[in-house]
Amino acid sequence: MKQGRPLITFVIVFLAAVLACYLLSYAWRIFQDPFTTTFAYEYELNDSVEAEGLLVRDEQVLSGSQGILEVTRGEGEQVGAGQTVALVYRDDQAQQAQEQQEALAMEITQLRYAIGQSGDINSVAQIDEDILQGLVSLRSSSALSDYSALEEQVLAVKGGVLRREYTYGAELTAEDLNARLSDLTGQYSALQSQTYSAVTQITAPQAGTFSALVDGYEGLVNPETVLQLTPSGLTGLLRQVPGGDPSAAGKLITSKEWYFAALVTQEEGERLAELPVPEGEDYPQVTLRFASDFAQDVPAQILQVGPAENGQAVAVLSADRYLEQTTLLRRQTAELVFHSYAGLRVPKAALRIQTQTQTDKETGESVETNTTGVYAVVSGRLEFKPVTILSEGDSFYVVQPAQEGSRALRSGDEVVVQGTDLYDGKLVTEF
Repeated sequence: MKQGRPLITFVIVFLAAVLACYLLSYAWRIFQDPFTTTFAYEYELNDSVEAEGLLVRDEQVLSGSQGILEVTRGEGEQVGAGQTVALVYRDDQAQQAQEQQEALAMEITQLRYAIGQSGDINSVAQIDEDILQGLVSLRSSSALSDYSALEEQVLAVKGGVLRREYTYGAELTAEDLNARLSDLTGQYSALQSQTYSAVTQITAPQAGTFSALVDGYEGLVNPETVLQLTPSGLTGLLRQVPGGDPSAAGKLITSKEWYFAALVTQEEGERLAELPVPEGEDYPQVTLRFASDFAQDVPAQILQVGPAENGQAVAVLSADRYLEQTTLLRRQTAELVFHSYAGLRVPKAALRIQTQTQTDKETGESVETNTTGVYAVVSGRLEFKPVTILSEGDSFYVVQPAQEGSRALRSGDEVVVQGTDLYDGKLVTEF
């Protein structure tokens, strides 16, 4: 046992020597490479809270009937009072007859437009010119996002193509086209009489926004009852999975304003209630940002923050924008953004204070001024760039340039995080 002690001592000494060499090597590298840099980049920091809640609207379910349902309106489409939103067919035969009737109606419309267009039907060059001009008009309207005359422009192109088809294909005269129109009109009338009792139209009782989604919440909460929700009541609604009427043809949203009832903590509710009311407004404002595929920021008013219950409260927000794009949203997790700070993100360790002494020309006294900024590497030299702090995170600041020109901090600038003996204009050789 005594003979093993020298070996143990040797091992301990050897390990201590290895550790000392490692520490010396690390210290040597630090002194040889005293700077650590990173890059400033654009960043947005939100002062916000996250909450789960329900979207509430003025909604009227449109009852359907037995048969094959065909919705004729798009999601979020505006409809007027009395306009058709869906068709219910008695059977497959009635649906097929209706499709034939619609095809005939389209052909009749095109044929009437073709007959009504100026120019001789046998003037092929004129027909080609009309088609070309129609396509140019369509292209221009599309580029300008102007769809006010879309239906007329499409009919002009289709009518020209139809006239050209008749000219090249059968060499028909204007009299032949009128005869064709009379024949199609007769077929249309016959089909219409056949499907009169086999097809039921579902119309909008009043003007509104159409949605095909009927989820069952329509009868559970509405704009009148949303202001009476308690935290326990809203929690119960969020946990429910109500079933919608499977025979319904959709629903009609009858107002432009919609609501979001959010479940927040008592502290978050107090903060929402204490927000200042902007000039010219009646309620405090926040921005709604949903966690779903809908990516638009929604300006919203805080109508009410209800009384606290077991450390929770209900905040009711209202909005009058993006109703057509949010018709499919109901139970949602949303971010309530108080304020967003957009600027450049830099580590807290990168900020430096530069002290300058200036002489007052009137009093002759020396005055010291402190400027906050960062040292950036520009063409191998350090350059001090003043910044203004907008907000801060755990380990970083969001800043903006404090001056214009070459001294302005920009996204992509390499800034010094760690370093010694830093000054403006210092030559930097290694990093």
